[in-house]
Amino acid sequence: MNMTLWISVAVAAALVLAIVAIYNRLVALARRCDQSSADIDVQLKQRHDLIPSLVETVKGYASHERGTLEEVMRARNAATASPSAGAEAALGGALGRLMAVAEAYPDLKASQNFTALQDELSDLENKIAAARRFLNSATNEYNTTREQFPANIVASMFDFESRETVVIAKDSRVTFDTAPSIRF
Repeated sequence: MNMTLWISVAVAAALVLAIVAIYNRLVALARRCDQSSADIDVQLKQRHDLIPSLVETVKGYASHERGTLEEVMRARNAATASPSAGAEAALGGALGRLMAVAEAYPDLKASQNFTALQDELSDLENKIAAARRFLNSATNEYNTTREQFPANIVASMFDFESRETVVIAKDSRVTFDTAPSIRF
């Protein structure tokens, strides 16, 4: 009888330790998802803060391209006012047209300030893309862990909800599937 009691206590203790370990793993993965999402927000804010400097520099060299620059500012303001996949897609498209204008006019490329800001913006775009990939990876790892046995039992006991990855909305996908047209 005494041996049975010890075995029962050991099994119960192992079960409690397993639940605690699974719970802690789910919490750590959820925090990684939250941090990844916050990192994207920081990158987007940095991009939004950089764009006015870029636009002012370009304005000094390309007054004849005012329409393109104003479109970038409108897209930036729309993305700042209500961040969404559509607003971010419009901003990305406007920035792409701005970069095409810069390549078409060598006197713009000759400006060291413009080139430095263009490089920084390009670097930021790469960082944003990397941050989104990291968020998707963290989200997939969290969701996979959450759905596997026995973590799925612990996840349902403690209300760990599934998370969504960053995806391009269907209405925006049409825009990305077609090559941008550049008009001068």
